[in-house]
Amino acid sequence: MSGENQKSADPIIRMVGVNKFFGEFQALCDIDLEVNIGERIVICGPSGSGKSTLIRCINRLEAHQSGTVHVDGVELHQHMKDIDKVRSQVGMVFQNFNLFPHLTALENCTAGPMWVNKIPEQEARDAAMKYLTRVHIPEQADKYPAQLSGGQQQRVAIARSLCMNPKVMLFDEPTSALDPEMVAEVLDTMIDLAESGMTMICVTHEMGFAKQVADHVIFMDEGRIIESNKPIPFFENPQSERTRKFLSQVLVH
Repeated sequence: MSGENQKSADPIIRMVGVNKFFGEFQALCDIDLEVNIGERIVICGPSGSGKSTLIRCINRLEAHQSGTVHVDGVELHQHMKDIDKVRSQVGMVFQNFNLFPHLTALENCTAGPMWVNKIPEQEARDAAMKYLTRVHIPEQADKYPAQLSGGQQQRVAIARSLCMNPKVMLFDEPTSALDPEMVAEVLDTMIDLAESGMTMICVTHEMGFAKQVADHVIFMDEGRIIESNKPIPFFENPQSERTRKFLSQVLVH
Protein backbone atom coordinates (compact mmCIF):
# COMPACT_ATOMS: atom_id res chain seq x y z
CA MET A 1 0.00 0.00 0.00
CA SER A 2 0.99 3.58 -0.36
CA GLY A 3 2.05 5.52 2.72
CA GLU A 4 4.38 4.48 5.48
CA ASN A 5 4.76 0.95 4.06
CA GLN A 6 5.96 2.22 0.69
CA LYS A 7 8.98 0.32 -0.50
CA SER A 8 11.74 1.62 -2.72
CA ALA A 9 10.75 -0.79 -5.49
CA ASP A 10 7.96 0.27 -7.82
CA PRO A 11 4.54 -1.12 -6.84
CA ILE A 12 3.46 -4.10 -8.91
CA ILE A 13 -0.03 -2.55 -9.05
CA ARG A 14 -0.72 1.16 -9.17
CA MET A 15 -4.13 2.76 -9.66
CA VAL A 16 -4.35 6.55 -9.77
CA GLY A 17 -7.61 8.49 -9.97
CA VAL A 18 -9.51 5.55 -11.46
CA ASN A 19 -13.17 6.11 -12.34
CA LYS A 20 -15.49 3.47 -13.75
CA PHE A 21 -19.04 3.97 -15.03
CA PHE A 22 -21.78 1.58 -16.05
CA GLY A 23 -23.94 3.93 -18.07
CA GLU A 24 -24.89 6.75 -15.70
CA PHE A 25 -23.91 4.76 -12.61
CA GLN A 26 -20.44 5.46 -11.23
CA ALA A 27 -19.05 2.20 -9.83
CA LEU A 28 -15.58 3.50 -8.93
CA CYS A 29 -14.80 7.04 -7.78
CA ASP A 30 -11.22 8.36 -7.80
CA ILE A 31 -9.56 5.13 -6.71
CA ASP A 32 -5.91 5.41 -5.65
CA LEU A 33 -4.22 2.13 -4.77
CA GLU A 34 -0.67 0.83 -4.67
CA VAL A 35 0.30 -2.78 -3.98
CA ASN A 36 3.90 -3.89 -3.56
CA ILE A 37 5.32 -7.30 -4.40
CA GLY A 38 4.49 -9.78 -1.65
CA GLU A 39 1.73 -7.69 -0.06
CA ARG A 40 -1.60 -9.20 0.91
CA ILE A 41 -4.53 -6.80 0.58
CA VAL A 42 -8.08 -7.57 1.71
CA ILE A 43 -10.94 -5.44 0.36
CA CYS A 44 -14.24 -5.48 2.22
CA GLY A 45 -17.47 -3.53 2.10
CA PRO A 46 -21.20 -3.92 1.47
CA SER A 47 -22.63 -5.41 -1.70
CA GLY A 48 -22.49 -2.95 -4.58
CA SER A 49 -19.63 -0.94 -3.10
CA GLY A 50 -17.31 -1.48 -6.08
CA LYS A 51 -15.00 -4.14 -4.63
CA SER A 52 -15.28 -6.65 -7.45
CA THR A 53 -15.24 -3.93 -10.09
CA LEU A 54 -11.98 -2.62 -8.65
CA ILE A 55 -10.12 -5.91 -8.91
CA ARG A 56 -11.63 -6.65 -12.34
CA CYS A 57 -10.04 -3.41 -13.56
CA ILE A 58 -6.63 -4.79 -12.55
CA ASN A 59 -6.73 -7.36 -15.36
CA ARG A 60 -9.05 -5.30 -17.56
CA LEU A 61 -12.02 -7.61 -17.30
CA GLU A 62 -13.62 -4.21 -16.73
CA ALA A 63 -12.36 -1.14 -18.58
CA HIS A 64 -11.98 2.07 -16.57
CA GLN A 65 -12.97 5.39 -18.17
CA SER A 66 -10.43 7.70 -16.54
CA GLY A 67 -7.36 7.54 -14.37
CA THR A 68 -4.52 5.06 -14.84
CA VAL A 69 -3.96 1.42 -13.99
CA HIS A 70 -0.45 -0.05 -14.14
CA VAL A 71 0.35 -3.74 -13.62
CA ASP A 72 4.03 -4.63 -13.34
CA GLY A 73 4.92 -1.37 -15.08
CA VAL A 74 2.47 -1.84 -17.98
CA GLU A 75 -0.40 0.62 -18.33
CA LEU A 76 -3.78 -0.94 -19.12
CA HIS A 77 -5.73 0.98 -21.76
CA GLN A 78 -8.24 0.41 -24.54
CA HIS A 79 -5.69 0.29 -27.36
CA MET A 80 -3.29 -2.22 -25.83
CA LYS A 81 -2.63 -5.32 -27.90
CA ASP A 82 -1.00 -7.56 -25.28
CA ILE A 83 -3.70 -7.73 -22.60
CA ASP A 84 -3.49 -11.56 -22.63
CA LYS A 85 0.16 -11.28 -21.59
CA VAL A 86 -0.83 -9.06 -18.65
CA ARG A 87 -3.67 -11.41 -17.70
CA SER A 88 -1.30 -14.36 -17.69
CA GLN A 89 0.61 -12.56 -14.91
CA VAL A 90 -2.55 -11.85 -12.90
CA GLY A 91 -4.34 -14.97 -11.72
CA MET A 92 -7.99 -14.62 -10.81
CA VAL A 93 -10.23 -16.85 -8.73
CA PHE A 94 -13.93 -16.17 -9.12
CA GLN A 95 -16.89 -16.64 -6.83
CA ASN A 96 -18.41 -19.40 -8.97
CA PHE A 97 -15.24 -21.35 -9.87
CA ASN A 98 -15.56 -20.89 -13.70
CA LEU A 99 -14.10 -24.32 -14.44
CA PHE A 100 -14.59 -25.96 -17.82
CA PRO A 101 -17.24 -28.62 -17.08
CA HIS A 102 -16.12 -30.92 -19.91
CA LEU A 103 -12.50 -31.05 -18.68
CA THR A 104 -11.09 -32.94 -15.71
CA ALA A 105 -9.42 -31.08 -12.85
CA LEU A 106 -6.05 -31.89 -14.40
CA GLU A 107 -7.16 -30.71 -17.85
CA ASN A 108 -8.57 -27.50 -16.40
CA CYS A 109 -5.11 -26.82 -14.98
CA THR A 110 -3.16 -27.69 -18.14
CA ALA A 111 -5.38 -25.81 -20.61
CA GLY A 112 -4.02 -22.30 -19.98
CA PRO A 113 -0.32 -23.20 -19.94
CA MET A 114 -0.67 -25.28 -23.11
CA TRP A 115 -2.95 -22.96 -25.08
CA VAL A 116 -1.70 -19.56 -23.95
CA ASN A 117 1.91 -20.18 -22.93
CA LYS A 118 2.54 -23.03 -25.42
CA ILE A 119 3.96 -25.25 -22.66
CA PRO A 120 4.54 -28.89 -23.74
CA GLU A 121 1.84 -31.26 -22.51
CA GLN A 122 3.99 -33.30 -20.12
CA GLU A 123 5.48 -30.18 -18.57
CA ALA A 124 1.99 -28.73 -18.14
CA ARG A 125 0.74 -31.97 -16.56
CA ASP A 126 3.68 -32.08 -14.15
CA ALA A 127 3.01 -28.49 -13.09
CA ALA A 128 -0.72 -29.20 -12.74
CA MET A 129 -0.05 -32.14 -10.43
CA LYS A 130 2.38 -30.01 -8.44
CA TYR A 131 -0.27 -27.35 -7.81
CA LEU A 132 -3.13 -29.81 -7.26
CA THR A 133 -0.90 -31.34 -4.60
CA ARG A 134 -0.23 -27.89 -3.18
CA VAL A 135 -3.97 -27.31 -2.72
CA HIS A 136 -4.30 -30.83 -1.25
CA ILE A 137 -6.42 -32.54 -3.90
CA PRO A 138 -4.03 -34.49 -6.18
CA GLU A 139 -6.33 -37.53 -5.91
CA GLN A 140 -9.09 -35.55 -7.65
CA ALA A 141 -7.02 -34.91 -10.81
CA ASP A 142 -9.07 -37.15 -13.10
CA LYS A 143 -12.50 -36.08 -11.88
CA TYR A 144 -14.77 -33.62 -13.65
CA PRO A 145 -16.08 -30.51 -11.85
CA ALA A 146 -19.54 -32.02 -11.39
CA GLN A 147 -17.93 -34.87 -9.42
CA LEU A 148 -16.27 -32.47 -6.98
CA SER A 149 -17.58 -30.56 -3.97
CA GLY A 150 -17.70 -26.78 -4.14
CA GLY A 151 -14.63 -26.50 -1.96
CA GLN A 152 -12.73 -28.93 -4.18
CA GLN A 153 -13.79 -27.03 -7.31
CA GLN A 154 -12.55 -23.76 -5.82
CA ARG A 155 -9.22 -25.36 -4.96
CA VAL A 156 -8.93 -26.61 -8.54
CA ALA A 157 -9.59 -23.02 -9.64
CA ILE A 158 -6.76 -21.81 -7.41
CA ALA A 159 -4.42 -24.50 -8.76
CA ARG A 160 -5.40 -23.56 -12.31
CA SER A 161 -4.40 -19.95 -11.70
CA LEU A 162 -1.12 -20.98 -10.09
CA CYS A 163 -0.24 -23.08 -13.14
CA MET A 164 0.17 -19.82 -15.09
CA ASN A 165 2.90 -18.72 -12.64
CA PRO A 166 1.19 -15.38 -11.93
CA LYS A 167 2.89 -12.49 -10.17
CA VAL A 168 -0.39 -11.44 -8.55
CA MET A 169 -3.45 -13.39 -7.45
CA LEU A 170 -6.89 -11.77 -7.34
CA PHE A 171 -9.70 -13.41 -5.36
CA ASP A 172 -13.27 -12.24 -5.92
CA GLU A 173 -15.30 -13.44 -2.92
CA PRO A 174 -13.89 -16.96 -3.35
CA THR A 175 -15.87 -18.50 -0.47
CA SER A 176 -19.25 -16.81 -0.85
CA ALA A 177 -20.75 -19.57 -3.02
CA LEU A 178 -19.59 -22.35 -0.70
CA ASP A 179 -21.44 -24.25 1.99
CA PRO A 180 -20.14 -23.19 5.42
CA GLU A 181 -18.27 -26.45 6.05
CA MET A 182 -16.31 -25.97 2.81
CA VAL A 183 -15.18 -22.40 3.54
CA ALA A 184 -12.37 -23.40 5.89
CA GLU A 185 -10.64 -25.69 3.37
CA VAL A 186 -10.48 -22.91 0.77
CA LEU A 187 -9.35 -20.31 3.31
CA ASP A 188 -6.64 -22.68 4.53
CA THR A 189 -5.39 -22.99 0.95
CA MET A 190 -5.36 -19.22 0.59
CA ILE A 191 -3.51 -18.82 3.90
CA ASP A 192 -0.85 -21.28 2.70
CA LEU A 193 -0.54 -19.25 -0.50
CA ALA A 194 -0.25 -15.98 1.41
CA GLU A 195 2.42 -17.39 3.68
CA SER A 196 4.44 -18.44 0.63
CA GLY A 197 4.83 -14.75 -0.28
CA MET A 198 2.32 -14.49 -3.14
CA THR A 199 1.06 -10.98 -3.88
CA MET A 200 -2.69 -11.19 -3.24
CA ILE A 201 -5.72 -8.95 -3.42
CA CYS A 202 -8.80 -10.58 -1.96
CA VAL A 203 -12.37 -9.32 -1.91
CA THR A 204 -14.02 -11.14 0.97
CA HIS A 205 -16.30 -10.89 3.99
CA GLU A 206 -14.10 -13.37 5.88
CA MET A 207 -12.77 -11.00 8.49
CA GLY A 208 -10.87 -13.71 10.33
CA PHE A 209 -8.87 -14.31 7.17
CA ALA A 210 -8.23 -10.58 6.89
CA LYS A 211 -6.94 -10.42 10.47
CA GLN A 212 -4.68 -13.42 9.93
CA VAL A 213 -3.01 -12.70 6.60
CA ALA A 214 -3.64 -9.12 5.41
CA ASP A 215 -0.93 -6.48 5.37
CA HIS A 216 -3.65 -3.90 4.72
CA VAL A 217 -7.42 -3.96 4.91
CA ILE A 218 -9.43 -1.64 2.68
CA PHE A 219 -13.06 -0.71 3.29
CA MET A 220 -15.10 0.46 0.30
CA ASP A 221 -18.53 2.02 0.08
CA GLU A 222 -20.36 3.60 -2.87
CA GLY A 223 -17.37 3.17 -5.17
CA ARG A 224 -14.86 4.86 -2.89
CA ILE A 225 -12.07 3.71 -0.62
CA ILE A 226 -13.37 4.95 2.73
CA GLU A 227 -10.62 3.58 4.92
CA SER A 228 -7.33 1.71 4.59
CA ASN A 229 -5.15 0.52 7.43
CA LYS A 230 -3.16 -2.33 8.89
CA PRO A 231 -5.40 -5.03 10.37
CA ILE A 232 -5.03 -4.24 14.09
CA PRO A 233 -5.90 -0.52 13.90
CA PHE A 234 -8.48 -1.20 11.17
CA PHE A 235 -10.44 -3.61 13.36
CA GLU A 236 -9.73 -2.15 16.78
CA ASN A 237 -9.93 1.56 16.01
CA PRO A 238 -11.68 2.28 12.70
CA GLN A 239 -11.55 5.97 11.82
CA SER A 240 -14.76 6.22 9.79
CA GLU A 241 -18.25 5.93 11.25
CA ARG A 242 -19.24 4.04 8.09
CA THR A 243 -16.45 1.52 8.70
CA ARG A 244 -17.49 1.10 12.32
CA LYS A 245 -21.07 0.40 11.31
CA PHE A 246 -20.00 -2.17 8.71
CA LEU A 247 -17.69 -3.98 11.11
CA SER A 248 -20.40 -4.08 13.80
CA GLN A 249 -22.59 -5.94 11.31
CA VAL A 250 -20.04 -8.46 10.02
CA LEU A 251 -17.92 -9.25 13.06
CA VAL A 252 -19.07 -11.96 15.43
CA HIS A 253 -18.52 -10.80 19.00
